[in-house]
Amino acid sequence: MPPYLNTSDDKTVDSFCLLPFKNRMIMQEKYSPVRGRSFPLGAEWDGRGTNFALFAENAQKVELCLYANDVEENARIELVDRDHHIFHCYIEGIHPGQLYGYRVYGPYEPEQGKRFNPNKLLLDPYAKAISGEMVWDSAVFGYQIGEAYEDLSFSALDSGPFVPKSLVVDLKYDWEGDTLPKIPYGQSVIYELHVKGFSKLNPKVPENLRGTYAGLSHPESIVYLKSLGITTVELMPVHQFISDGHLQEKGLDNYWGYNTIGFFAPEGQYSSSGTKGEQIHEFRDMVKVMHRNGIEVILDVVYNHTAEGNEKGPTLCFKGIDNEIYYRLEEDQKRYYTDYTGTGNTLDTRLPAVLRLIMDSLRFWVEEMHVDGFRFDLASALARGSHEVETWGTFLNIIHQDPVISQVKLIAEPWDINEDGYQVGKFPVGWAEWNGKYRDSVRRFWKGDKGILSCFAQRFLGSPDLYRQSYRRPSASINFITAHDGFTLHDLVSYNEKHNEANGEDNNDGESDNNSWNCGEEGETDKLTVNGLRNKQKRNFMATLLLSQGVPMITAGDEISKTQKGNNNAYCQDNEISWLNWTNADTEMLAFTQKLILLRQNHPSLSRREWIKDNRVAPDGLPHIAWLSATGELMDDQKWELDDENTLRVFLHGEGINGKDENGRDIIDSHFLLIFNGSEHETCFKLPGIEFSRNWEVEISTAIKQAEKGKFMAGEALCIAEKSILVLRAGYIPIHY
Repeated sequence: MPPYLNTSDDKTVDSFCLLPFKNRMIMQEKYSPVRGRSFPLGAEWDGRGTNFALFAENAQKVELCLYANDVEENARIELVDRDHHIFHCYIEGIHPGQLYGYRVYGPYEPEQGKRFNPNKLLLDPYAKAISGEMVWDSAVFGYQIGEAYEDLSFSALDSGPFVPKSLVVDLKYDWEGDTLPKIPYGQSVIYELHVKGFSKLNPKVPENLRGTYAGLSHPESIVYLKSLGITTVELMPVHQFISDGHLQEKGLDNYWGYNTIGFFAPEGQYSSSGTKGEQIHEFRDMVKVMHRNGIEVILDVVYNHTAEGNEKGPTLCFKGIDNEIYYRLEEDQKRYYTDYTGTGNTLDTRLPAVLRLIMDSLRFWVEEMHVDGFRFDLASALARGSHEVETWGTFLNIIHQDPVISQVKLIAEPWDINEDGYQVGKFPVGWAEWNGKYRDSVRRFWKGDKGILSCFAQRFLGSPDLYRQSYRRPSASINFITAHDGFTLHDLVSYNEKHNEANGEDNNDGESDNNSWNCGEEGETDKLTVNGLRNKQKRNFMATLLLSQGVPMITAGDEISKTQKGNNNAYCQDNEISWLNWTNADTEMLAFTQKLILLRQNHPSLSRREWIKDNRVAPDGLPHIAWLSATGELMDDQKWELDDENTLRVFLHGEGINGKDENGRDIIDSHFLLIFNGSEHETCFKLPGIEFSRNWEVEISTAIKQAEKGKFMAGEALCIAEKSILVLRAGYIPIHY
């Protein structure tokens, strides 16, 4: 029997609790707790005092600890009232700015999944703000570091001085009539960014605001986003998170933030003031400014795991409050955690307490913080039942029926690390998805892979093979070429191999299969031919993204050719590797991206609400869509199979949009011809006959020379440069949208 302490009765627990510190009892006399309420959970200030409520189903006793500062505990108050497994009390005189935490008593039986240890100060899961830094002292672990029995041992060290504290806050705020823009998916252009990395090096933003919520909403930032044409910013995690101890030992940091410890609290380091609790108001100010300028704010949320890791991780919150209620544990060995996330633990969304936590958090961010939607990290892990992913399971069902959450944008990252976790195309109605198949197909097409043409065409159409059969629209597909995880767009065309040496893991971290192509030379080069091809490839990728049906997502910095020097896993690089370099911005690429977004926004043909159907014919007898051969004729099945040149030619009928504007009029647009030449040589094409259009004008060309001749006649032959895109628009047709 390992020598861990079984604290199954109150006397045993108390004997291992910290001795009362000097004057603690004197300070405690200031407070006179009364029964209070079990709802809402968390700390709620009413103007006179604060109600505290904590869910801890299997706990035997809970103490509220009040702190004078980040280190000094000055009161410890038992929550004697308990309703529905919720410990609660009300204390008059506790005001906003008060630091607090909990100590939770119960059995310490790791082999049974129980890890109560009252020596560990715990965060309130419902804290609206968190203050203080995490210090990686041995006291933050529930067991004795170095003990032969590892996590089966018991630590009597007080973690209070070393862990962040929860903060009582005043949630009153004047939204000044703010409302959500509610931009339809089909009109959205999403821009994935990191709050710190976006403005940290921007010389146009005041230095004291750079890297903060205020820096993101500074007038210069807003001008940039609007001039680019962005409708929706998707913020990488802003829930309070901590940085891993092993990273800090290497001089690194958890930059991305996928290490959540507070699902209601905005990350404090992104506040420009440094004042406790001010991050809430600064975040709201940022959202309000965004909304005034017609820009939505979506949060990348990490409800699949927490920062507490596996059995050898720290005890900071959920693990000490009720480990077996919050986490998935191995059924036959409850000492160990089921890990669908690659981070050591997985929250158990099968259980009511966890579902309530997530739903309360989501509602808080919509109702109190006015965000416009969520992108769910590793959403497949959230949808798992006993083991399998259940796309109509409890978690997705409860969101689907919620009158608040179901009305905002819901985007799934439809995979986790388990072998059956890849669920692209399988989430239910009401959800959009990061379409990893779009990313892979488009990368392969422009890399020059053969046999990809038919798949590329499906992705261009919004992936009907994935979404149409389940009665979802093209907007279910969030199209992306790059994201925070992986190569930047510039690096995608500059590196065949990852170069993650700066991460301190001997280049073993990060994805090795990237479908990238360095255009002939690895890394940066002075060769004009290589750089010319790379620039064209970047334009090809950006043009493909913004010409495809579905919802485009641009990764911040791709439009100015941001590089990470080949690092495709910069999660720990809180430095110039990750931050946007505004001084060296590629202004030509920026202008090209702006032009593409404007083209998309001005032409509803390029962002249709309904599916384009091959068999539909417009009143003029022309098909809604036509795939053309090199001779300008319709492609038949045999030509699809034989065409190994990686060239796609598509006609889009401007009257075949199948939609109406707000006045009930049919939406019509110009006809378009789009030619994607993914081959390594120039290819020639005979324009279709006069029945399609008498003349065509060049709207976009990714090959600079191609745009020199701006007009072509029906039936005329034209040649498209190797590795390039040509977009032609027919004669003017009035546009109603």
